[in-house]
Parts: sequence; C-alpha cells; structure tokens
Amino acid sequence: MVAADLALGAAPAHALPIPSVPQVPELYDLNDFLVHCALPTSNLIGITIAEDGDAHFALPRMEVGQGITTAMAMLVADELDLPIERVHVSLAPARKELLFNQLTGGSNTIVSMYTPVRVAAAVARKALLDAAAVQLGALVTTLTIKGGVIFDALGNSVTFGQAAADAAPTTTRKVEVRLKDASQQSLVGTPQRRIDALDAVTGRKQFAMDLDVPDALPTMVCRAPDLNGTARSVRNESAVKEMPGVTHVAIIPTGVAVRARTFGQCIDAVRALDVEWNGGTVPGMSADDVLAELRRAQLPLVVPKLGAAALDAEFVFHFRSGSALEPNCAVADVRDGSATIWGGLKSPIDTQSKVAKALGLPQDEVTVNVVQGGGSFGRKLFSDAAIEAAHASKAFSAPVKLMWHRADEPRQGRVHPMATSRIRATVLAGSVISFEQRHTSVPTDFTHGLGERITAEVAALPTGLANLGFAETIFLLTQELPYNFGVITQLLNEPKPAPDRFNTSSVRNIYSPDVATANELMVDQLAARLRKDPVAFRRTYLKSRVVRRVLDRAAELGEWGRAMPAGTAQGIAIHKEYKGATAVLVEIDCRPETVNRKVRDAVTGPRVTRATVVVDAGIVINPKGVEAQMMGGFMDGMAQALTYGNHLVDGHFLEASWDNSAYTRQWNVPLDFRCEVMESESKEPGGVGEAGVAASMAAVACAYARAAGRMPTEFPINFRAPLHFEPKSYVPPVPESPVDGLDHTF
Repeated sequence: MVAADLALGAAPAHALPIPSVPQVPELYDLNDFLVHCALPTSNLIGITIAEDGDAHFALPRMEVGQGITTAMAMLVADELDLPIERVHVSLAPARKELLFNQLTGGSNTIVSMYTPVRVAAAVARKALLDAAAVQLGALVTTLTIKGGVIFDALGNSVTFGQAAADAAPTTTRKVEVRLKDASQQSLVGTPQRRIDALDAVTGRKQFAMDLDVPDALPTMVCRAPDLNGTARSVRNESAVKEMPGVTHVAIIPTGVAVRARTFGQCIDAVRALDVEWNGGTVPGMSADDVLAELRRAQLPLVVPKLGAAALDAEFVFHFRSGSALEPNCAVADVRDGSATIWGGLKSPIDTQSKVAKALGLPQDEVTVNVVQGGGSFGRKLFSDAAIEAAHASKAFSAPVKLMWHRADEPRQGRVHPMATSRIRATVLAGSVISFEQRHTSVPTDFTHGLGERITAEVAALPTGLANLGFAETIFLLTQELPYNFGVITQLLNEPKPAPDRFNTSSVRNIYSPDVATANELMVDQLAARLRKDPVAFRRTYLKSRVVRRVLDRAAELGEWGRAMPAGTAQGIAIHKEYKGATAVLVEIDCRPETVNRKVRDAVTGPRVTRATVVVDAGIVINPKGVEAQMMGGFMDGMAQALTYGNHLVDGHFLEASWDNSAYTRQWNVPLDFRCEVMESESKEPGGVGEAGVAASMAAVACAYARAAGRMPTEFPINFRAPLHFEPKSYVPPVPESPVDGLDHTF
C-alpha cells in the first residue's frame, strides 16, 4: 500500500519541500536594472519654485491613468511642507540628455523616481531655507516651514516665492540634504484622490485630441484588409478629394492618409477610397498555423518523463489586442525642416529619434511634447501614431491631428503575442523534485529599446537577434517561480521565421500573465496529486515570507474553503514581481444557467462573482492609487482568462472593436470586489501598475478548473466558442459612423 501511494505521488507525513536555488529575479530583477539605467541622469531633474511660491515638477515619465502625477505631487509636497494643491506636476518633453531615464514601463516609475524626486525637493527646500535665512537675518537651524511660508523664531516670515528669488543657484555645486523620515511625512502612505480627477470627470483634462494646435485638422488612415498590407495606388483619389470637408489625400507607408474638417468626414473618405493594396505579412495564415509554428519551435524538456511521477501539460495563449481606452493618436506639424509632435508617448526620446529618421531630419530638429494618455500599458511605448502623423503632415505640408479608428486597433495595432507554455513537473516520494517550463512565443517587439536611440536601433536590427536578446533578458529578469520545487528551469524561445510579421508589444505585465497562469494551474494539479489543499500546498512550498503573508491574508479575507454549490468554485493564485507580491482569490459560477445567459445578445460565459486581492507593494505612496491599479489589473486578468482574444483568420484579425474582442464589461465584473494593501516590511517602494494582472488571470483559471471539473489549456477559455459577433467588413476597412444619436457599440 505504501509503495502504491508513493508511485501515485501521495505525500507521506514526513515529506519536505526540496529547496530550489535562487532564480535571477530573486537576486537582481528588471526593476533593479531599470533603476540602475536611470541613476546616472537622475541629477538632471529638479523642482522649480514660481513667484507665487508654488512648486513645479516636469516628470520625465508618462501619466496614462496609473496615478504617478499624484504620487509625485505627494512626494514633493511632503518634502517641501507645501500643500499638495500647490504642487503642479507636468510631463517633460523629450530630453535626449536623460538617456534611459525617460522610459515609462516595467512598473518602474515609483521605484526609480522615489528617491531622486525626494532629493530634488529636499535640495529646493534647503535652497529656500538658505535664502530665507539671509533675508530674515536668522540662522537656518532656527527656521521652520509651514504651508509654503518660512518663519523665524520671532514670527517673522517670507513666502516660498519671496525666498525663491534669491534661492536659485548660479553655478553647479554639490549639496547634501537629509530626507524626511517616514514619521515626518504627512501625505505619503495616506489615501489621496488623484490631482487630475476633477478635470477628468468634468471634461477639462487635455488629451492629445483635445489640443488646440493651429490649423491641425482631423486625419485618419485607410488601412489594408490584410495585416500590415501597404497601398500601391489610389484609383479614385480625385473623387475623394472632392468629398465634403476633405483637404488632402496621400499614400504613406502604412496606408492612405486623409485630412478633413471633421473626423466624420475623414471616416466617410476612408470608406470611399478605392485602393490597390500590396499583400500583408501573414497572407492566408490562421491562428492554428501560428500555433503549429510555435510547437515546432518549442525547446525540449530535459527531465525524463518518469511515468506516473511526472505531470505534463501544454497551455496555449492566443493573440489579444493591446488597445488602450484612448484611441491611438498624435498631432504633428512638419514644416521648414523641423517637426513638432504632441502625443501620449512612453518613450519620447525614441519617438524623437524615429520621427527624425522617418523625415530625414536631425534629431535636434524634432520636438516631442508628451501629453497625458488615456491608458497604455505597453501600447504607448511605441510611436506608431506619431510617425504616421509626421508622414502625413509632411505629405500634406500641413499640420494634422491623426487618430486611429477603433477598428484599426485590434486589426492592425499592437497585440499581446500568441504563445505556448509547456510544463513538466516531477514528483518523487511525496515531494516536487523538478519543475520545467518552456515558454514559446511570437516575438515581443522591444524595438523601443531602453527608450533612447542607440538601444532602440540595436533592437531593430533586421536579423531579429538583438530584439531576441532584449526579450530573453526581460524574461530572465522578471520570471520567478517562488516555490521550493527542487530543480526549476524557465526558458523562453521566440522564433522569428520572418521579420515584422505581427505588431506586438509589452502588453501589461508582459510575459507574466501567461507564465503565471500556466504555473498556478500546474501547482493546483500538484496539490491534487499529493492530496493537499491548494492553499496549504502553496503555503508549504513557498520560499518567500512576503508571498506567504499575502496568500494567508487572501485566504482569510476570501473565506477560502467555504461550502459552494456544484458548478461554482473558488480559485487562488499568487505572483511575485515588482519588489512585492500579490495573491488573488476568486469565486466563479460555471453553472449552465449562468454560462448560457445572454446580455446584449452575447453569451456571457462563466461569471466571476467575487474577487479578493491582497498586495504587498513595499512602501506605498497612495493606497487609493494602489487599490485602483489592482482593480484594473484584475479586470485585465479576468478578461484574458475568459473572453479577451483576437482571432487570426486568412491573414487578418476578425475583431474590430472592444466589443468584438470581448474585454471586461460592466455587466460581467464581480459585484463583490475587495482589495487590501498590506502594511509592508520592505523599506523600498514596489511597482503596482502591472502587478495585479498575472495572479488575477491565474486565479480565474484555477477557479474555472475546479468549477468545471477540467483544467483549461487554451486562453481565453471561450476562444473556440462560436463568434458572438458578425465580423465587420475589411473593404471598406471601417464601419459607417452612426448619425442617429443612438447608443451604438464600437
């Protein structure tokens, strides 16, 4: 009987986890790398005090809704003893001298900017105190600051604005400052509403398409029916130019650009164009063709398959759109040997370089202004819209306000690459002795490099080997299996059969959602093999105290193990990245009456009814901002697990809207959502913009497996279900604009 139990992997009472050697991210992760890249130029940022005493800071990162301008304002206000409403955070234009210090990605903004911004504010504070000491005839040590006013011991005072006139240094000099202790901070760590919230909800917030650039008229691009097709000729150019409002029509590298008085007139013109197209980059290919390619490229598993002791599985993750809520857009004014660009850009120095190259201009003749964006998470690392706008403006000899149509985004925009993850875990004598993962992916585009010209041009070399080097480095620095599973290997392969076939990007959390989902599903399988409760099994094998804390708290808050009806279940998953850890517990309803119900003529599928998210994000600047990011990350993860994907058929994607792609909608979010930000033992901040996605996707997948009685191996889970939409036409490439004022979903 004992022998039989051991053969099946049942855990004897004395079985212990076999320690695993540290993986690279445990010692040095992507955030360490990005911080070290930014450090040499961190002294080039500074705080400006205006005549009215308000503080101004030009942040060399991009706000896309993650709340970093609010967090920066809190840091500056605390160090300066200035009310937060008197701290104004703008976005810096492209500054090529910053090198690697103007890239927004990897959930790194707070991690890398936390100390430099505080130092800049502390330097400003010291300069103000020194100037005030002279003006008041007092010792600096006797001065105090309250609300932007500096007082001496006798009650005499000068305002920040008055002191600022004498505080600005005339030469560069070394300054030593002491940062405030946590006990002296009044804002950091307290929940704060976003500083731009009122403007956002009242329509006053300025995005790229809101800018009033003189003579910049709406511009759109007619795109090919096939992925990455190009225009050969326009058969009816003269007729389209005669259409109401149309001012210009021209072929550019990505299609046919049309400029008109309104976007509605642009859409009419795009629909009317009769274009002769060149073929695309994946003619006739389907998702199954790409899957076959990926399987041929899979790296071998090393540990022999030892009969019943080995658990093998392969998981398939389909393309999904990286569209942001804000359509891809940019404003460009190209004239007289120079160019000015406005847009939501997370790598503006790279944008400056690429626009200059596209126009044949010196980089110094291109000005790139960064505008707050309505979402991104990878999409706005790329300057596609800015380059298109520059090409169109040059072709028209006129400024343009270029915007993509919603149909353009999933069909021709950036997508999360399709991938497979193959796993083999081996159990012996009741312990996991090995865990191998081979992740094979359509190449992820890293041709933005580290945000500046040299690394971007290296990454874009036509062999693809340099881009693969970036991919392998990022995979190595981010992927960590935080369990003691004996010998652990996680390897990435990104085959490149042909260059530039798919437009991919580092969609939120890059590799981690797919990798973690595959891993956590296998962890549940291992727990079942060893006849352990999934939470107890994880707790036993976890290496990290931080992960164990969030796991235990999520299990407690989410009432792990409570009785549930047949067809419903709980699922739990963990993820460790960004100097912190996340645990997510969900409840899902897979009963037929739930799965088959309809909303807006769409079958809803499984319904997540409850979600509990617990995160340790290190030092937290704004807990309310962290909670918002965890909620957004959960919605991303849930969508990718259940519904959100792009179907590649005959060389093009079928989806042409958010609705087609089936992203999370209001009617399928869990009505019971709870997020707890744990008080951390860490002395440094972590990243949160992407931290909630992986564990959320994995937890939903694990819950589905328990409720449905089968482990899902293809994502999104409903990918093979009949389409819930009628695919929109490819010629014309965009649907007709509604003119009846009714509620149409696009």
